[in-house]
Amino acid sequence: MSQRLTLLGATGSIGRSTLDVVARHPELFSLFALTAHHSIDRLYQQCLAFRPQVAVVASAGEAAQLSRRLKARGCNTEVLYGPDALVAVAAASQCDTVVAAIVGGAGLPSTLAAAQSGKRVLLANKEALVMSGALFMRCVTRARAQLLPVDSEHNAIFQCLSNHPGVRPERLLLTASGGPFLNRSLDTLDSVTPDEACAHPKWRMGRKISVDCASMMNKGLEVIEAHWLFAMSPERIEVLIHPQSIVHSMVVYADQSVLAQLGNPDMRTPIAQALAYPQRIDSGVERLDLTQSEPLSFAQADLRRFPCLGLALDVARDGCELSVVLNAANEVAVAAFLAGVLAFTDIARIVGETLSQTRSVAIDNLEGIQQTDCLARIRARQLAGLPPLSE
Repeated sequence: MSQRLTLLGATGSIGRSTLDVVARHPELFSLFALTAHHSIDRLYQQCLAFRPQVAVVASAGEAAQLSRRLKARGCNTEVLYGPDALVAVAAASQCDTVVAAIVGGAGLPSTLAAAQSGKRVLLANKEALVMSGALFMRCVTRARAQLLPVDSEHNAIFQCLSNHPGVRPERLLLTASGGPFLNRSLDTLDSVTPDEACAHPKWRMGRKISVDCASMMNKGLEVIEAHWLFAMSPERIEVLIHPQSIVHSMVVYADQSVLAQLGNPDMRTPIAQALAYPQRIDSGVERLDLTQSEPLSFAQADLRRFPCLGLALDVARDGCELSVVLNAANEVAVAAFLAGVLAFTDIARIVGETLSQTRSVAIDNLEGIQQTDCLARIRARQLAGLPPLSE
């Protein structure tokens, strides 16, 4: 039977890659809903191509504009707007699979709604688990949802674990390219530009996640995500620098066998694996030719170069009680860096100061998570010298 998909975050890099895979298999997938924040022109083109039943945008004005344009082209997609509409399409009975690809904490309510509704959830929004790990996994269990990781590292681990169901691994090894500043002189990092930080050597992603990769905060968030996904103690999750981005992660078993998943650095591979699981389908990704690839190398991460990674590892090892604060402060600091307000090296400073000025909080409901997220953003903005957000 064809899967009916809701794609949360359709216009971002993960959303576009998902639609590329879907377009290759019209007999397997159809679109119930596509959502976007402000990329109305791109969403308009996607609606014309895939004819979803529903589209969701941020505001009433954008919804009216998109609806008029679609009707003029004979497209009857219903256009809704706002956070409540995101939650509604994620939980709707008309879809069975939700691809959660909204960037940042904004994706938490809709992703959680999909889990609570017992959907097949393809998780690319790592912040959902970073912010609400215990709550999210409990909802998955209670609603009998199926949770499939789309992040390349977690999808790689999932594939390796699938070969030995029921057997607990000894360690998980998350690989990281090291980003654009792996070999840059440390005393020049305060002068890097947003464009330099977004120039990832291997992956093509949105600007926020590209900066997170440059600081390796992304990898720290992935450690927290892996902790919840695979019920693994953070002390048993290691990060390895792997500049070639061919080995996407590894699993170590008690007999010291190491299983790895390899592939070209293209997000269509894990997306296709998750969409088709437990089957396999063509992803459109170029064949990996190991005879033509660079020699594969691995190294420990230098926490002097990547202090954001160190902050995230500390939060993970302290029980993840400040993971909401970690994520919120990082989102504020990265946005300020991209806007030219902060230096790249200020990101770790703002995150560290926000963490140090916030008490530990064990949060067990969405309202508490959102309140803590809001308070952390206010404090981070104060520390960064930013004006308060208007109501």
